[in-house]
Order: sequence, then structure tokens, then C-alpha cells
Amino acid sequence: MNLVHVHIALFGVHLPPRVALLLTLGFIAFLFRREIRERPNVSGALWLPLLWLTLICSRSFTQWLNIFGWHVSGGSVEEGSPLDACFIFALIIAGFCVLLTRQIRLSEIVGNNGWLIIFVTYCLISIFWSDFPLISFKRWIKMFGHPIMALIVLTEPNLEEALTQLMKRCAYVVIPVSILFIKYFLYLGVRYDPWSGSQMRVGVTTGKNELGADCLIFGFFFFWYLLQIWRTERSNRRRNELWLIAAFLLMIGWLFHKAHSATSLICFFVGITVVVLLGTRWINKKFIGTYMLAGVVLIVAGELAFGISGQFSEALGRNSTLSGRTILWARLLEVHINPILGTGFESFWLGKRLDQLEGIFFFIPNEAHNGYLEVYLNLGLVGLLIVIALLIATYWKIRPELFRNFEWGRYRLGFFVAVLLYNCTEAGFRILNPNLLVFYIIAIDYPRTYLTGTQPSLGFASSEEGREFAYAEGEP
Repeated sequence: MNLVHVHIALFGVHLPPRVALLLTLGFIAFLFRREIRERPNVSGALWLPLLWLTLICSRSFTQWLNIFGWHVSGGSVEEGSPLDACFIFALIIAGFCVLLTRQIRLSEIVGNNGWLIIFVTYCLISIFWSDFPLISFKRWIKMFGHPIMALIVLTEPNLEEALTQLMKRCAYVVIPVSILFIKYFLYLGVRYDPWSGSQMRVGVTTGKNELGADCLIFGFFFFWYLLQIWRTERSNRRRNELWLIAAFLLMIGWLFHKAHSATSLICFFVGITVVVLLGTRWINKKFIGTYMLAGVVLIVAGELAFGISGQFSEALGRNSTLSGRTILWARLLEVHINPILGTGFESFWLGKRLDQLEGIFFFIPNEAHNGYLEVYLNLGLVGLLIVIALLIATYWKIRPELFRNFEWGRYRLGFFVAVLLYNCTEAGFRILNPNLLVFYIIAIDYPRTYLTGTQPSLGFASSEEGREFAYAEGEP
């Protein structure tokens, strides 16, 4: 793991950009070669969700082509780039073909994921009352890629190994390249606020909040993965994995600091707190729902009585309006829409409605910075109620997993809580949002009875072992 040590040392060293680029590419190549040589129990089809996740965690296909010197038009704001659309559509078709070869049973998907099917179907139906039905339909097709890629991961021979390889390999690209862009290629990794002139570190993404979302996803994963590796027997592989985890947690911490994305940082700490608490003996897993409900009640009561969100925002160096979000929310609720059905899937931020938002800020916003409000604006109260039902159904799927496969169960629950919180100040349910893909992975249930007999990978317990571990951790 010498290259890991070298890359850690690069934090405090300033090198010529070309040297830093070569070292970063060498570091990434070393990590991929190391993973492939260990022959993980995953299929070649996992490269599809890996490519999908890498793209939505970074920049579009045409933006990458432009970085590499292939100057391609980005298209209009509404329509997007035709080349991007073709590339995304090709990934979706390829993923669909993979699921066909695996003989995925549609009846099982529908039977185990009723509310998710209702949500996707309602999004499709809402296209009919959109002012821009063609654009809305294209965006719905893009969103459909999330469940397809999630099902590829969920139907791998070993789910935990597939998740591990997906997250690690994507982090191998997104995290080092973000650091490279911020430290050595400022024209790629840093943007400037047109109003204040302050720097915004965006790394491999297009915005500081997007970089924060990447840090949330990978930081949460590597912390959870640390707990798995820590319990394994001492060996050279265990030592190397611990060095790898330490390196990436250090890099993610540095990016968190540079991104200055308060929402993602808070959600990260809340998510890992859930993971840690679930492993303690004094938490009765039968009452997880009670604990979560009590937490929601306390937060709502504190907000109504003391305005804790504003005070907390000020403590983090922001203003009491959550960086202008509360002002934006008030204005958005004044915009005339159909409150029952909304404006149609992903249609609110199109057309003349944006004219009504002029003058709030120096720019015209393109998202609500609240996932639940975003759903309401596009899908109305009907869509919002469906999303709430979907979230409740997802929780009821996760809860029994704590007794069947404890480690996978607490990963699902920890990230689920983080997603709930994240959408309070960011629009995490929008298409091509990386949080949405991970949400689909934890929300979709697909029976894997035909996978019995596969060997668990290093660091993970089988279902029976997971159940015993759950009881050993305090479950009566």
C-alpha cells in the first residue's frame, strides 16, 4: 500500500500539475488493479452501475469530453445535450438487457415494491398534464435508469460484495480526481460565486453541494466498511484494507472541509451515528420505529418552539434563513400551481413560472433546495403522499433486515435516515442525483433465494451469522 501512503503525503505538498496528474492516475490504476487481482465475487455487469454512478457523481458525458479536448455542444438548459441523452439511454438499454439475461421476474418486483411501482407509474402519468410533455418524458426515462442499475447490484451473486465493489471503485475515481482538480487545476475544480466572488470548491462535480453529496455517500460507506473489516481476523489484507479506508476517510474529510456543504456533513454524522447506535447493546432494535418517531417529534417541537434550524445554521456560520432557503420556500409556495396534481414530472422549473421568481436572488434558482417541496411542486399533494408512503414502506422493509442480516440492515437504515434529513434542505429526489440511486438500492427488495450457497465475502456475515450478531449486539 505504498501508493496510499504517497497519496496521503500529497495533501501537504504542492507539485507541478502534470506530476500531480500522473501520480493521481497511477494511484487510481493501482487501486483498480489491486481490486481486480483479488477476483471479487461480482460479474462484469457491475461495470454498468459503476459507470452510471460515476457519471452522476461527477459531470455529464459531454462535459468530460470537453475536458479531454473534444469540444461538444452542451445543448439547451431544457433539452440538455443530445449526446448525453444518447449515452444515458445506451446505459439504460444495456442494463435492461442484463436484467433480461438474469431472468428477473417482474411479478416479484411489483409484489415486493408496490409503492415504488406506484411512484414511478404516477410520475409517468403526470407527464400528461405537463406543459412540456416531451421534456418531461425524456427526464422520466433518465430516472428509470436508477431502478435498473439498482437491480443489477441487488441481483449480483453476493449483494454485499457487489455494493462494496461499486462504492470503492467509484470512490477510486471521484475522490482523488476531486482533490486533483481543487489543488492543481483550479479552472476545473473551483468556481466563483458571481454575487460575492468567494471561491466554491466543486472538485469533480459542478457545484459545492454536489461535492458534499458525494462525500456523504462515500464517507458513510467507508465508515460502515471500516466496521466490517475491523471485525475480521488479523492478516495482511485486513491491514491493507484499513490503510485504504483511513486514506479515503482522510481525503473525504478534506473534501468536506473544502466543499463547506453543511447539509451533507450533518447527514453524514447523523447516518454514522445511527450505524453506531444500532451496534450498541442498550438499543432495542424492536423499538427502532419508536426511536425514530420520537426523534422526529422532538425536532418538530424544537423547530416550532425555538427555531432550532436557524440557530443551528448560524452556529455553522450561515444565516438564520439557511442561506436563503426559507425565503425561497416562501416564494415557491406563492407560485400558482395545481396543488393536487402539481405541474407534471420535473416540469416546474420550465417555462414562464421562473419569471415569478426573479428578484429573490441575483440569479433565478433551478431547484427548491427541499426534496419534499420539490415533489409537491412537480407532482402535487398526490405525489407527496405517495413519496411519504414509499418512505414508510422502505422503513418497514429495512426493519426486519436488522434481524436477518444485521450489517446490511444497519447500512440501509443509516443511509435511509441520512436521506430523510438530506431532503429537508436539498432536492435529493431529483433525477440523476447520486443519493437517489443509493436510495433505490436500499429501498428495492428482490428475493435472492436462488443465490443460496454463495460464499460470503471477507468482512461480511451470512444471513444466519448476521442474525446471531444482531442478537449478540443486544437483541433479546
